[in-house]
Amino acid sequence: MSTQNTHKRRSSLVFVLHASLAAFGTYFCMYAFRKPFTVATFDGLAYFGVDYKILLIIAQVLGYALSKFIGIKVISELKPNRRLLLLISLIFLAEMALIGFATLPAPYNIIFMFLNGIPLGMVWGIVFSYVEGRRFTDVLGVILCASFIVSSGVVKSVGLYVMNNWGVSELWMPSVTGALFVLPLLLSSYFLQRVPPPTALDMEQRTERVPMTKQDRKALVKKFFFPLLLVVIFYTFLTAFRDFRDNFARELWDSMGYQGDISVFSTSEIIIAIIVLLIIGSIFYVKDNFRALLTYHLLLILGTVVLGVSTLMFQMGLMNPFVWMVCTGFGLYICYVPFNCLFFDRFIAAFKIKGNSGFLIYIADAFGYVGSVLVLLYKNFGQANLSWLNFFVYGTYAVAVIGICISVVLFVHFGARYKSGKLNQELDYGQ
Repeated sequence: MSTQNTHKRRSSLVFVLHASLAAFGTYFCMYAFRKPFTVATFDGLAYFGVDYKILLIIAQVLGYALSKFIGIKVISELKPNRRLLLLISLIFLAEMALIGFATLPAPYNIIFMFLNGIPLGMVWGIVFSYVEGRRFTDVLGVILCASFIVSSGVVKSVGLYVMNNWGVSELWMPSVTGALFVLPLLLSSYFLQRVPPPTALDMEQRTERVPMTKQDRKALVKKFFFPLLLVVIFYTFLTAFRDFRDNFARELWDSMGYQGDISVFSTSEIIIAIIVLLIIGSIFYVKDNFRALLTYHLLLILGTVVLGVSTLMFQMGLMNPFVWMVCTGFGLYICYVPFNCLFFDRFIAAFKIKGNSGFLIYIADAFGYVGSVLVLLYKNFGQANLSWLNFFVYGTYAVAVIGICISVVLFVHFGARYKSGKLNQELDYGQ
């Protein structure tokens, strides 16, 4: 019996290592086609009364947001045998768009940044579909989410290195950086495709995940409209300011005295990723799906409190800039990461929903990236004279206040709803 248990543990460990490394590697490499351009400053360029870099970010985010709306249908209906081909095709289109961006002169090349965002917005749903609905999804999901925390800083460092050491221009740097990651991405995708499907025990403990029809999607939204609405509102603010922190990381670091420091992008994000990974990954040990769902709400409250308190300490001169940026990253990501996969994975399992996480993730993402565009437009036209740093400071307070309020309401709502559902089941059994 002991030998059999040892064999099972080894098999589980091999599976987790295989799936997590493949998923992490695939999504990590995807960021090389998305984020490197943000490390360029494009100084002195402005068109239509808007800073050129802001136009590029808005264009890509609009493409990304459109992709999320499309993904509500595509990802929720995606069949396993079509995932790999779709994934590789999307990355190819993204790289072609970056080459077009470098070839066509500004401002006409802005359209290619929009075209770059459309295929990339689908990648998350494809990658997560390989790991959702499993006993180990909490571990796999948090490692996958750590990939976009770490990769964003790493690919910016690579992009800056390509410009500073290879003499590549700001326009060609994004496509050159992406090309460096093509082979690793293909290799990771191959191993991701070889991840075995969920077992019978996975489906028993986490509910079987199936492609959804239009009727399935409508029924789910109708049944859980109120909590989903609150999640979308909170997630919209989270996404907007997480994106702002990510896209204008160089401007924020430069304003705090870190000009020319290549390592600061990677170092800060790696620290955040490790802390977030350890905290959220520990929820794997909470086997009851509803208790795990409530635990995620406590993490949301923790993240928003850290966000607000650390910013206040920074303004009062009680916290140095590096520690503050790590704290704001932690506060944003400890909230942002669960909504990207684990929150909805446990939600589906707790309420025995017929469907998949991709549908709910893409609803939240679609509106989240629309919010990101609106924040950028507001900064350019409504707060043009406000520095990047001060704008981000005020934004963190807004996220903190809204996040705390919504998290508490959701905690109470889900608690009451789950108890009501269990009571109705008991009454049905009694009859």
